[in-house]
Amino acid sequence: MLVIAPHSSYRTTAFLDAADLLGVDVLFASEGKYSVVSAYADGLHIDLKDTEGAIQTILREAARCPFSGVVGTDDATTELAARVARELGLPHNPSAAVKIARRKDLARKRLAEKGVPVPHHHLIDLRQSLTAQAEAVRFPCVLKPLTLSASRGVIRTNDIDQFLRACSRIGQLLNTEEVEERNRILAEDFISGSEVAVEGMLRGGELDVLAIFDKPDPLEGPYFEETYYVTPSQLDEATQTEIRQRVNDACDAYGLREGPIHAECRINDDGVWILEVAARTIGGLCGRLFRFGTGYSLEELVLAHATVSPLLRPAARPGGAGVLMIPTPAAGILRRVEGVLAAQNVRFIEEVSILVREGYQLVPWPEGSGYLGFVFAHAPTPQQAEAALRQAHAKLNFIVAPLWKLDQSPGDAVSATG
Repeated sequence: MLVIAPHSSYRTTAFLDAADLLGVDVLFASEGKYSVVSAYADGLHIDLKDTEGAIQTILREAARCPFSGVVGTDDATTELAARVARELGLPHNPSAAVKIARRKDLARKRLAEKGVPVPHHHLIDLRQSLTAQAEAVRFPCVLKPLTLSASRGVIRTNDIDQFLRACSRIGQLLNTEEVEERNRILAEDFISGSEVAVEGMLRGGELDVLAIFDKPDPLEGPYFEETYYVTPSQLDEATQTEIRQRVNDACDAYGLREGPIHAECRINDDGVWILEVAARTIGGLCGRLFRFGTGYSLEELVLAHATVSPLLRPAARPGGAGVLMIPTPAAGILRRVEGVLAAQNVRFIEEVSILVREGYQLVPWPEGSGYLGFVFAHAPTPQQAEAALRQAHAKLNFIVAPLWKLDQSPGDAVSATG
């Protein structure tokens, strides 16, 4: 199995563990020639910025040792994985469909063309007069980079002054990123309501919804860093059926046919609205939650699908499960994390995983891109799982020192509690 991953991917260890459990040989293709991660250092070395060169490198390796499947782990690799799979005659999504799913402007256009409800939206050119372009904006609106994921650079604005400041801020962020579109962003009406995440698997164009996750925290902005996911969903069956249908409609509209999808939806009195449908799995370590409902991690399900080896589903574990993606409490340098053992000892908490280390620079949303860690819970009910996560979060205390500029004097560290 070929797994194509950016060097910074959260998912590497999860895919290695899944491959070991399934007895699948995995070769990683990545940029990590000199990485301390052996899967990268010993794997196939490619340049993700040179798509054609990367394809030729992979095809040469495939001629020497054929692959039974190809998986792209993150947004930066899904298009490449689709093109490689097509060249090798393996099940794949059309590369054009993957691109549409990645680009928020193309996705909105395609959904509208296919009759799937979308909010009022249009492109903003950061090189042109923003004041003039703001005349077409209806407030409150949300501004979004065209390709960044995990809500990076996504900002709600309620008036013209906020709009102008947000455009400038997003432009500065895009100038630091290796993205294909730095000069244009998407502006669309803010969609009120509750939010859910949907994880599914496409097989020949048929969508199998693996889980619907409630997001109990209100995501009203101005930024949209995610925190809690809880499953099974407590929405009524009619609403869940509408969510499944709407996500399926989006997949059809984009032309996606094979492999994992991760969708985000808003629900209000006007129905279900698609925020995004990505041709990849959920981010971070959240794939571990799938052992609750399926008996397997999400990465095991992805590898089994790619190798056309269906897994027998054991009986689902009773009760509810949830994950906290630990948000960044403040900007600065992490000094230490207190309360981990206390959080771990909260009833129904199964794991507290802190990913960052002392000396790490913390960058909050909307510029930030990584979580401090993850907390997992399993309880008799979803409500109890959520309560356990909140209790564990409250016990975590992150000691953060300010990141001082050269013309400032050093100060004491500050405490940022969960």
